[in-house]
Amino acid sequence: MADPPGVCPAYKEVTVANCDKQGNRTSKSMLSVLRVHLPSDIPIVGCELTPYVLLRRPDKIVTSDDVPEYAPLNGHFLRYKWYRIQSDKKVGACSVHPSEQATLQCLGCVKAKISVARSYHCSPKCFSDAWQHHRVLHDRAATSAVNENGNEEEEIFGRFNSTGSGVISASLTGSASSTSLTNGSTPLYPAAVTQRSGGETWFEVGCSKTYTPTTDDIGHVLKFECVVIDAETIVPVGHPNTILTSRVIPAPSPSPRHLIPVGGADMMAQLDSDGRISPSGTFTVLSYNILSDAYASSELYSYCPSWALSWPYRRQNLLREIVGYRADIVCLQEVQSDHFDDFFAPELDKHGYQALYKRKTNEVYSGNIHTIDGCATFFRRDRFSHVKKYEVEFNKAAQSLTEVAVQTTQKKAALNRLVKDNVALIVVLEAKFINQGADNPGKRQLLCVANTHVNVQQELKDVKIWQVHTLLKGLEKIAASADIPMLVCGDFNSVPGSAPHSLLAMGKVDPLHPDLVGDPLAILRPYSKLTHQLPLVSAYSALLRGVGLGLEQQRRRMDPTTNEPLFTNCTRDFIGTLDYIFYTADSLTVESLLELLDGDSLRKDTALPSPEWSSDHIALLAEFRCVPRPRR
Repeated sequence: MADPPGVCPAYKEVTVANCDKQGNRTSKSMLSVLRVHLPSDIPIVGCELTPYVLLRRPDKIVTSDDVPEYAPLNGHFLRYKWYRIQSDKKVGACSVHPSEQATLQCLGCVKAKISVARSYHCSPKCFSDAWQHHRVLHDRAATSAVNENGNEEEEIFGRFNSTGSGVISASLTGSASSTSLTNGSTPLYPAAVTQRSGGETWFEVGCSKTYTPTTDDIGHVLKFECVVIDAETIVPVGHPNTILTSRVIPAPSPSPRHLIPVGGADMMAQLDSDGRISPSGTFTVLSYNILSDAYASSELYSYCPSWALSWPYRRQNLLREIVGYRADIVCLQEVQSDHFDDFFAPELDKHGYQALYKRKTNEVYSGNIHTIDGCATFFRRDRFSHVKKYEVEFNKAAQSLTEVAVQTTQKKAALNRLVKDNVALIVVLEAKFINQGADNPGKRQLLCVANTHVNVQQELKDVKIWQVHTLLKGLEKIAASADIPMLVCGDFNSVPGSAPHSLLAMGKVDPLHPDLVGDPLAILRPYSKLTHQLPLVSAYSALLRGVGLGLEQQRRRMDPTTNEPLFTNCTRDFIGTLDYIFYTADSLTVESLLELLDGDSLRKDTALPSPEWSSDHIALLAEFRCVPRPRR
């Protein structure tokens, strides 16, 4: 029988003993549970909960390995159950700050039959700040855009960090206690009333070690139970270990970011049935540093709630965001190798993407090989086919350089300085969509996409320049072998105006550039060699050149002195641009760009990552059209 409500031992050992046929207890050591705890302090809808269960085996070995019913150990196995605790006292959760109890309810939502969960707010200020977004729900209800039961995805998930006009609706009550937060639908797992005590009802909602909270769980406490079971009699041996969660909250989802036309065309007239902008001959490219879990420490990002920093939460939020952009090509950086294999590749495969990956080399990194990150490139199978893949390992290039260009006495020092594990993934794709002019019918449309993550150490400016120069020289060789448009995407860890950025955007570096002062091994000399012939242009510079409607707000988020966004990376300690999408301007033209975020709004909530945005970088996305190259 389950423990009474409120019993939540953080540590409990279960002594298990065998009995002989006469019922006498034997002295044989058996399986025992030492500890049960949850890695995340707040459960979120859609984010898998996997408790940590520490066991002592009969041979005294302590392990966290599972002992399932199909593989018992010395005649015993572990049984897991999850319960939802529903109180007779109705408690509403704020739709903007789900961890706070609601004190106000919008009667306009009730009258419009909008999802009850979206009508709750924790304070008048909360409602006032959220009004600009909240009023959209009323407008949609009035035009029947939201169905009667409020079942659309946007209505299922709550939203954090809403900002508004400061107008308070008059239709508020003083209490949210009159309406239950549960939606009354049948649980996915057949529910059974297991216990009723002190005004609480316990429903069994799961019978495996992991559990994913549903919308039915919002506002309720969950209980996890783990007990040792005798495999022969199927009865519990000893007392169960239990742990209670805090109340389940809705999953915050990123506020919509829209494509902004920059060429003057009426893009709204070109939405397809999926809501994706895809006029004939155009394609979209996304570049996004998603923040590897290995780097997402609470020490670095102490301002982000621990539950929002946990990987089970971030991976779902990142996936929702990435899939929501519906990009034809997706370039991700800081993708851990295990997360690529176990999550991103299979999940994006469900959405029609083929995946390619290049893990960082591990000459420097000494940790678990599975947590080494790398670059992942995905493309939609219905839009492109894979032609060729090139892998650039800067460590190998460093070894080749030191063999021929560095004095013997300096070879070791040069390798120590240059070997930094960074890589680039270059993919050649063939377009399946129609993009043919009258003068080249039937011609194959190829596209070369480079995805990279340049060294982060700010004191090694020579290494950054050398890595970017090495990548560009490789791309020049590809360009020389084929008439092919090129995209260069990634996190370059270089701000606008730096030498790496100048090399990319201008095709050269001024010999007097201050970044060239720190070249102790002369690996960049002569500086006249720091050039390339690719006609690269930064995609987001089109916001300053564009003639489309609605560009004024976006221009305020650009730096006119550098022609780049004011920031793509926003933490408590740094705000600036490190990420870029470059394209060859003689073969591609920018049609539209994903709107930029407002730095003041982000800083108001102490920067990134946050419950709404799950990386310390923002995603960049550009829509391109292939254009005929000028005849030479």
